[in-house]
Amino acid sequence: MSYINGLNERQLEAVTCNKQHIRVIAGAGSGKTKVLTSRISYLIDNGVDPIRILAITFTNKASKEMKERVLKNYDGIFGIPFISTFHSFCVRFLREEIKIFRISQSFNFFS
Repeated sequence: MSYINGLNERQLEAVTCNKQHIRVIAGAGSGKTKVLTSRISYLIDNGVDPIRILAITFTNKASKEMKERVLKNYDGIFGIPFISTFHSFCVRFLREEIKIFRISQSFNFFS
């Protein structure tokens, strides 16, 4: 459980929380990516199937870092958690579920 080394009290509380869903809100540079990555490791180590884990962040940088850290820690595991940015997750969800509105899956966003 080396992933808990260096966490402060509040971070450790978030990582080891026994609730099914958690939300981590903190300022820039406060360790959110480390907390979320550690939480994913904690869940996997405690028997949660990695394909049942969803981690959403706002930046591509954080999403990429989280994926890299998880893959490094669990190279060769069957299934990996779904780690994405908020925007990518929403687009993917819409593309998969848009058929209920009878709209083409090849829709575009315009501003």
